[in-house]
Amino acid sequence: MGMRDLATLPKAHLHLHFTGSMRPTTLADLAAAQGLRVPSALLDGVPDVPADVRGWFRFQRLYESARAVVRSEGAMRRVLREAVADDAAEGSRRLEIQVDPTSYAPHVGGLVPALEIVLDEARLAGEATGVSVGVVVASSRMRHPLEARTLARLAARHAGDGPGAVVAFGLSNDERRGDTAEFASAFAIAARAGLPGVPHGGELLGPEHVRDVVTHLRPRRLGHGVRAAEDPALLDELARAGIACEVCPASNVSLGVFRESRHVPLRALIDAGVPVALGADDPLLFGSRLVQQYAAARVVHGLDDAAIAALARDSIGASLAPETDRRRWLTEVDAWLAAPAPTAPADAPAAGAAAR
Repeated sequence: MGMRDLATLPKAHLHLHFTGSMRPTTLADLAAAQGLRVPSALLDGVPDVPADVRGWFRFQRLYESARAVVRSEGAMRRVLREAVADDAAEGSRRLEIQVDPTSYAPHVGGLVPALEIVLDEARLAGEATGVSVGVVVASSRMRHPLEARTLARLAARHAGDGPGAVVAFGLSNDERRGDTAEFASAFAIAARAGLPGVPHGGELLGPEHVRDVVTHLRPRRLGHGVRAAEDPALLDELARAGIACEVCPASNVSLGVFRESRHVPLRALIDAGVPVALGADDPLLFGSRLVQQYAAARVVHGLDDAAIAALARDSIGASLAPETDRRRWLTEVDAWLAAPAPTAPADAPAAGAAAR
C-alpha cells in the first residue's frame, strides 16, 4: 500500500519569512544584476549544515547576505510572487508570510511604501494562484522596542482579514536578545487593532522563555515553541490555552537546537494536545520546504496519514483566515484522507531529504 501524496494535502503555511522564502535562482539573478557576491552556501544546492558549524550566527550572516540583494520594488514583488506560487504547488490553501518592512524601507521610499508593496503583491499573487495570503508584520528583538511600537501602529493601519491584509503582529530574530516585557506595549497596540500576536519563542531558549513570551505578549501562536516540550506542565498550559506552535524541524536542526530531526519533539507536542502547524521557516537557508516538513513527520516521526491529516487540520485551525475558508479547507483535508491510498508510493521527498 502506498502513501497519499503530501503535495496534494490541503494545509496552511504559517511560518515563512519573506527573505528566507527566496528561491536560490532568484537570489543568484538579483545578486548578478547588482554585481553583488553572495556566500556559496546559499547557492550550492547542499541543504545539510555540518554539525560543527550549526548555529545562530552562521544563519544570521547568511540571512543578511540574502536580504542585501532585495533592493527594489521589483525584487520585493518577485520574491513574494514566487513564494506564493511555491506554496500553491505544495498544496497550501493559506500562507501567512512574515516580513519586517524596516529592512526594505531604505530602497523603496520608507516603511509605508515597503509594507504596501508587500500587501499589494500578496493580493495579486493570491488572486493568481488561489492561495489565501495574509501578511504578518514582525519587529526584531535586535532593535529598540520603540521601533516595535512604530511597526505595530503601521500594522494596525493595514489590519484586516481580506486578501493581502496584515493579519498578525510578530517578534523575530535572536531570542536571546532584548527584554520580552519591553515589547509588550507594541503587542498591545496591535491587539487593540484586532491583530493577534505571533512572536517567536522557545527555540533557542527553553521553557522559561516560553512562559515569559506567553505572560507578556499573550500570543495566539508561538513561532517554534519546541523547547516547551522540556516542561510537561508548560505543555499542558499551552494545550489548555489553545496556543499553537509553529514547528519547523529543518530550522531546529540547522540551527543546532537538535542534532537530528528525530530529536525534534513533534510527538510530545501532539500527545500533549498542543496544536501544531508545521512550517519551513527559511527554505533558502535550510534547503527544505513545507512538504518536506510533512515528509519528516511521516518518515522520521512515524506518523500515519490520519496523523498527518490532523497536522494539516491544526495548521488550518491555527490560521487567521476567515472562518468560511477554514471550514472549506478542513472539508478538503477530510476528502484527502478519505480517498484510497495509492497502491504504489506517491511521489514524495526522499527519506534523506525529509530527515534534514
